[in-house]
Amino acid sequence: MVVLGGLVLFVVGVVGLVVWLGQRSLIYYPDRSDPGPVAARVPGAQDVTLTTADGLQLSAWLITPAHDSRNVAVLFLPGNGGNRLGRLGLAQAISAQGFTVLQLDYRGYGGNPGDPTEDGLNLDAQAGVSYLESHGFPLSRVLYVGESIGTGVAVRLAASEEPAGVLLRSPYTSLADVASAQVPWLPVRWLLRDRFELMTYLPRVTAPITVLYGTADSIIPPSQSAAVAAAAPSLAHLEVVDGADHNDDIWAGTYVAQQISDLADAAGL
Repeated sequence: MVVLGGLVLFVVGVVGLVVWLGQRSLIYYPDRSDPGPVAARVPGAQDVTLTTADGLQLSAWLITPAHDSRNVAVLFLPGNGGNRLGRLGLAQAISAQGFTVLQLDYRGYGGNPGDPTEDGLNLDAQAGVSYLESHGFPLSRVLYVGESIGTGVAVRLAASEEPAGVLLRSPYTSLADVASAQVPWLPVRWLLRDRFELMTYLPRVTAPITVLYGTADSIIPPSQSAAVAAAAPSLAHLEVVDGADHNDDIWAGTYVAQQISDLADAAGL
């Protein structure tokens, strides 16, 4: 029994070490390829460069309003996979509502230098805010839109750089809670280096918040998204889409764009 117990501890220790060393490859799934210039795909759109506080130069796309401008910018904070090309359709749907969309890619994504970490993603988002402010969009005319892991980025950013409103698509209470739901047999709360403690930052956000999630989400437990909505200090709107999974088409176009427009209206923009 002593030998068996020691073997179990050894196996757990080895698994824990592997997870500790390689965990970021399990969290972030960047498409590192450069998607190329956006003007060839969207008339009037621009390739722009964001400069982070730690000295990285990040490529991003600025999508101008397709119709009458609301003079409001959307800072889009994506999830943990792909790159900005895969979200261009959503950016165009948002621009069709009259918004300017800053479609950034985090470090390590979309041809950008560096490797993603929680603190790095926060610096990348701050660089997006700085760009918008220097190009005529004060925070009072900016909305943060976060999807999936980007909801944690959006809430942390809003806690220190408060915008006019925040939309969270498929938010979670913390990355540790998500990981525990996915692999309950691993002591992830002890192992995680990037924690994305959304609920720690949420009480500091007084801007109106919209929460969207699907009841069939297989990545973020719907109960966690519901908990975020319940804890939001200024919940403007909650939309629960029956039967929707995490990456369903409903999240990639006009439905989300309309929710952003409604949030802007609620914020008086």
